[in-house]
Amino acid sequence: MKSVLIKNIKSLYGIIQNVSIQKKSGTEMNMLDSIDNAYLLITDGIIKDFGVMNDLPETTAEVIDANNGYVLPCFIDSHTHIVYAKSREEEFVMRIKGKSYEEISEAGGGILNSAGKLQAMSEDELFESAKARLFEVIKFGTGAIEIKSGYGLTVEDELKMLRVIKRLKAISPITIKATFLGAHAIPTEYKQNREAYINLVLNDMLPKVAAENLAEYCDVFCDQGFFTVDETERILIAAKQYGLKAKIHGNELGYTGGVQVAVKHQALSVDHLEYTGEAEITSLKNGNTMPVGLPNCSFFLGIPYAPGRQIIDAGLPFCLASDYNPGSSPNGRMSFVVSLACTQMKLTPEEAINATTINGAYALELSHTHGSITKGKLGNVIITKQIPSLAFIPYSFGVDLIETVIINGAKIN
Repeated sequence: MKSVLIKNIKSLYGIIQNVSIQKKSGTEMNMLDSIDNAYLLITDGIIKDFGVMNDLPETTAEVIDANNGYVLPCFIDSHTHIVYAKSREEEFVMRIKGKSYEEISEAGGGILNSAGKLQAMSEDELFESAKARLFEVIKFGTGAIEIKSGYGLTVEDELKMLRVIKRLKAISPITIKATFLGAHAIPTEYKQNREAYINLVLNDMLPKVAAENLAEYCDVFCDQGFFTVDETERILIAAKQYGLKAKIHGNELGYTGGVQVAVKHQALSVDHLEYTGEAEITSLKNGNTMPVGLPNCSFFLGIPYAPGRQIIDAGLPFCLASDYNPGSSPNGRMSFVVSLACTQMKLTPEEAINATTINGAYALELSHTHGSITKGKLGNVIITKQIPSLAFIPYSFGVDLIETVIINGAKIN
């Protein structure tokens, strides 16, 4: 039995005593329970005990001195696209020169650009590049992650992406959830025959994804210029028959019904939400779908931010994720997501931490094992450098404040 004791913790944040709590909503999101001058004991990768240093039990555990740093649960990143072939900085320059997201897509950029590059890359090359990004974000404090397909857009290339994710699961120290996103865009060759591509998703991609057990979830980009509400419904209904739960890209580019279709089909989450008003908030109140904001995307593209403040004030839960991808969010550092949530969405530091930990866990069905300092959950934590307060994390945007990342009770090098 291997035990690790973290001692001399200035503040141990993110404590949830009751393991049955799956998420935080409304005013609960501003509550981030903590213990000052604390210790944390992890045994066989599981949180065994925690408390104040005066009550430190005698133990033969390996000792890690937090040296008066803070300890928090690792971030949970519930929305990424880290399996991709090449970066897209040329589109970044096009945006600087005034081109819109839609104009870049129409010129062969955007998702279709990534698809063309991915189709030309081997599975082994994709695996190696994605593996590097995976360990990059673990170093930044991510302790569980979702990865989508969606840059393949052919049967073989969507399967290739999902097989890469399956290989990543086999070598990853953190939990990975896989999402099938064949309905990410309509390929150029199907522009005049959308129905043929949707049938390809329904009749070829989905059965093969299910046969190889390559994904837990099915996502659809239900938005302006991509997939309609009716098309989204057809895909979600078919996916459910194959045991894939729903996730939705919705309302990034307009008020397009993505939120409502997500709630109707009991999607686990609806992500983006840059265009969210009273109708969308009312719909979310009538279901259990987790609203997920992706502030990196808004920052990078210069588009509106999801109204996280209004969503929380309406009594709803709210989650934040990185959307790490080559086109609209080429960054997986979750502490920067926390900073943007505070500066641009007006969340408190406590709300932003809950949105990136326990609520991120909910968005991946991991609340029972991840997302908080709770006895019986995995010992996935970050130890910060010496900082004056919790608010210093979002305040010092872009600064690496993480001293040590511990996954399953082991230091990550």
